[in-house]
Amino acid sequence: MRIFADKLTEHLKKPLMGLYLLFGNEPLLLQESRVAIEKKALEQGFEERHRFSADAHLNWDQVYDCCQALSLFSSKKIIEIELPETGANAAAAKELLALGQSLHPDVLLVVIGEKLTKAQESAKWFKTLSSLGCWVSCLTPDINKLPQFVMIRCRTLGLKPDQEAVQMLAQWHEGNLFALSQSLEKLALLYPDGLLTLIRLEESLSRHNHFTVFHWVDALLEGQANRSQRILRQLITEGTEPVILIRSLQKELLLLLQMHQDVTQMPIGSTFDKYRIWQSKRPWYAASLKRLSRDRLKQLIALLTQAERVTKTQYETSPWPILQQISVEFCLPQSVVSKLA
Repeated sequence: MRIFADKLTEHLKKPLMGLYLLFGNEPLLLQESRVAIEKKALEQGFEERHRFSADAHLNWDQVYDCCQALSLFSSKKIIEIELPETGANAAAAKELLALGQSLHPDVLLVVIGEKLTKAQESAKWFKTLSSLGCWVSCLTPDINKLPQFVMIRCRTLGLKPDQEAVQMLAQWHEGNLFALSQSLEKLALLYPDGLLTLIRLEESLSRHNHFTVFHWVDALLEGQANRSQRILRQLITEGTEPVILIRSLQKELLLLLQMHQDVTQMPIGSTFDKYRIWQSKRPWYAASLKRLSRDRLKQLIALLTQAERVTKTQYETSPWPILQQISVEFCLPQSVVSKLA
């Protein structure tokens, strides 16, 4: 079965399962989920905890030894296995499959890893283990769902923010949920009445948002001009290397250019399947294909090439103005482009 991290507390009110899979890209949710499961397990007599890292050096015999049937005088055990960023290789997948199928009530197995790809979700070992236990999805909420996430966290702490405060908390802490958690705990101490307004936030907090190049690319695909500029300014402030942005955007522009060719020969859904586009991102790519003609894509690629040339050969010139120009032009609606032409 699959649940989302925000539903785990409710789920743990039921009898504890013997296997939990914690996967996602949000460190805060991974940590909180792990702690919640350990706390529940401790209440049920799981007093020993063994942690293993499933890298190339792991001796799986040690894992199996921990999982052997226990004596009457031994305590129950929690076995945590953390996968590397690349996920489970063929050897590890085989061992995890065997391990999951040989568990008994005295052992609680917790497998922890990064966000899964579609191929990893479809792997035999993962499908088998998720059918035997509980898969807890620990994904970072996107910008559209973040206000709801903030509201839920506030309620847990007895905080009562108005709508503007919720939006500001979401904007200030996007990409840094650890800082959000710390800020809300601080606010709960500062304001016992729980009331949160913009004035109180501005008096008590500073910005904690942390953006990556992936946030920028996603904002461009969605056509969010103001947001993409705000993220770009933050990346400049943080000293991000321009070449990282250039390479990431180059990949997307070339992909869109190829998609333009393919959609003339096959349905758009088949095109997305061909390039393994996530379901959640397909509306963004569809909007980009509609907004950006082949000629406009080629113009953006030319601008990006110019930014790369400046970065690598003209050290006294900044490439950031060109990247800012690209951010604007990438998001312009086709109707606006037609008027400017």
